[in-house]
Amino acid sequence: MAGRCRRNMYYLTGLPGWMRFGYSPGWVGRSPTGLPPAAQYLVQTGQIPRFASWLQQQVPVRVPVTPVVPAMPKEQKISMLESQAKMLGGQLEQIKKRLEELKK
Repeated sequence: MAGRCRRNMYYLTGLPGWMRFGYSPGWVGRSPTGLPPAAQYLVQTGQIPRFASWLQQQVPVRVPVTPVVPAMPKEQKISMLESQAKMLGGQLEQIKKRLEELKK
């Protein structure tokens, strides 16, 4: 269970750490660029764009699901908008009051 959540960032971005940050802390001091051998090879040969596109193809594409929200009745929309207008009016009055206090 100890190393179970370490790959969340990889799955989130689709890129390994050395591509996200430009180096891997585990290779600092062992390699002149701080990259692991495979990454150093990709950088030296100029294959990073091709590798990045390959990685994007490996990650499954998820279509965002928009929840279906039933339409509110007209009266409920009106009451909601009126309460929001009242709240915003109160906030605006408080802001104006604070501005007057600061100008004194």
